Amino acid sequence: MVMQGAALVLSLFACVLALAVFVRRGRAPVAEAAELEHLQDRIWRLSESEERYRALVEATTEVIVQRDAHGRITFANAGFGRLVGAEPLTLIGSTRQVVELERGVPQSRPDGVRRIEMRLQPAEGPPRWFSFIEMPVNGGDQTHWLRAGYDITERVEAARSLDEALSRAEAANVAKSRFLATVSHEFRTPLNGILGMADLVLDTGLDAEQRTYVEAVRTSGKALLTLIDGILDFSRIEAGRLDLAAEPFDLAGIAEGVVELLAPRAQDKGIEIALDIADDIPRSVIGDADRVRQILVNLAGNAIKFTSEGGVGVEVRRDGDAIVLSISDTGPGIPEARIPILFEEFEQGDGSASRRHEGTGLGLAITRRLVTRMGGRIEATSQVGRGSTFMVSLPLTTADATTSPSASLSGRQVMIVAASPFQAPYLARRLARSGASALVVPTVEAGLDTLAGIPFDAIIVDRALGDVAVRSLAVEAKRCGVRCSLVLLSPFDRREFGAPGAAGFDSYLVKPVRTRSLFDRLLEPARAAEPHPEIAARTAEFPLADPVGTESTAGVPSNSGTRVLLAEDNPINALLATKALERIGATVMHARDGLEALALLAESVRTGEAFDLALIDIRMPGLDGLETARRIRIVEAAAGVRPLHLVALTANAGRDDERAAREAGFDGFLAKPLNLRALPALMDRHAQAA
Repeated sequence: MVMQGAALVLSLFACVLALAVFVRRGRAPVAEAAELEHLQDRIWRLSESEERYRALVEATTEVIVQRDAHGRITFANAGFGRLVGAEPLTLIGSTRQVVELERGVPQSRPDGVRRIEMRLQPAEGPPRWFSFIEMPVNGGDQTHWLRAGYDITERVEAARSLDEALSRAEAANVAKSRFLATVSHEFRTPLNGILGMADLVLDTGLDAEQRTYVEAVRTSGKALLTLIDGILDFSRIEAGRLDLAAEPFDLAGIAEGVVELLAPRAQDKGIEIALDIADDIPRSVIGDADRVRQILVNLAGNAIKFTSEGGVGVEVRRDGDAIVLSISDTGPGIPEARIPILFEEFEQGDGSASRRHEGTGLGLAITRRLVTRMGGRIEATSQVGRGSTFMVSLPLTTADATTSPSASLSGRQVMIVAASPFQAPYLARRLARSGASALVVPTVEAGLDTLAGIPFDAIIVDRALGDVAVRSLAVEAKRCGVRCSLVLLSPFDRREFGAPGAAGFDSYLVKPVRTRSLFDRLLEPARAAEPHPEIAARTAEFPLADPVGTESTAGVPSNSGTRVLLAEDNPINALLATKALERIGATVMHARDGLEALALLAESVRTGEAFDLALIDIRMPGLDGLETARRIRIVEAAAGVRPLHLVALTANAGRDDERAAREAGFDGFLAKPLNLRALPALMDRHAQAA
């Protein structure tokens, strides 16, 4: 062993010292004897220290080797000997190295000490990983290098196993995402046909029994669609694919769009949905527009589902630096004991086995996760039998501090005749903020009585109070000198009600009412007058509620003569969209893929019969919708013509799909199954943009 050589040196040193003492003994026997004893004690202490050191080094499982400046081994322990397959004493003076297979990146310290990991091939057995520390050691006339290390094979293999498992999990997530996208597309495509055809059949002459059957098909299809959407959203969040954007967006526009989107669902149930946006809401805020939209859709959609009478109100206001979204309803309310668990997965407000409303119970759980991820908070309050309110506070940074211009209606006196829990109070609140005196009365009879005593500048009457009654009120308003009379209509009421002028009204407002539509109708030149004293008193009898307002189009222009290019490869979906568009007066040209669509566009340019709008499916064989849109935009830019309004149709309703569509040049995005009742609003928005 290496230590045996050191012991021999110490023994020889002791003998030499003893001999020197013996030679000098004749001169001072007593002093020399004491000196000899002292030296012997030191030698024994050195010997014991050497023995302890040797035992420690030999017993350790670490690998220790020391080399001089020329790489020659000056010391090696048994661990190094096992690694190279040799006795340590035989290695002294050699330059023997271990076979090195891999080397990590060295980590050096200012004092010259280095740490490095290596994968070595021992003389026997499989390769092993070692972690070494190298440090300089003073060797007299030259610097030696001491290397000490230990086996870290198990640790490295465990870390690599974890990395491989993580890679497999990430690959599985990617595959899962692709699968979900495919499943979404495959589910939505046939659902689009089922729901769309059910809508078309409902518009035909059906007897009561047939209508019941078709309504059942439509209701079941919508329930299935809701389940699919909830599961897909939850899967995305569980997979960690919740990336938040930080981009400027129009918050008011998002809120209006959501209310408009949900209006047909509410109106189908015979309830209303309305929106009120505070005057101090910034024109633009920074955040994730898609996630804010999803929060509003989840909460307002949930409120519609559980409300059978009255309506749903959505409010947008500021609270310090935060934006507050409030969604109220006149539904059955939620027991106080269930409110704390509302936001848990698979929980619903009605947890009994006899619950009347279907669903997975994921909507509120998804909403809570979105709000939390955005740094906000969500709360719920409710009274059984009175309704519920959900409040979301989001820290959205202001991008454009300017607010939308507020029209002045100072001095105007307006009566709103509507039995409405949200829309009428919101209209009154909006008018009051603009300086008008607004009075809400719940019946036509009360409206007629009020007309007799107050000189109103305008009246707004809800058609839901009955055609005969509201027409009589319009006639009386004209007789009393009211300068502007408006009727409130749903998009479907408009066709049934006919021309407002024939009924005695000056114009109409479509529910849910957009603020700008309201002011467009009322800002006609009219005399201003001091508020009638009775208005203030009567207003106290009908206090303004906090219900939600909704957006509406100022008017629904005729789509007769509008030319629409439809690019859709699925024949059922193509037939469905064609019939729906033709029913609202559009002329439709159908292309089965992108190449056919480009050919039809080229032909339209040649003949001078340009298209007004193009609906293009993103997933088509051959040339897909994204590439079709890119080519259209390239041709338009080269020709210097006005861009065609392009709307993407897709069964993939994900955020990535919408972003890809906009990057390709699309102006709008419609997810399948198409809401046929939203097509008139789409055509109107296109007409207004044009």
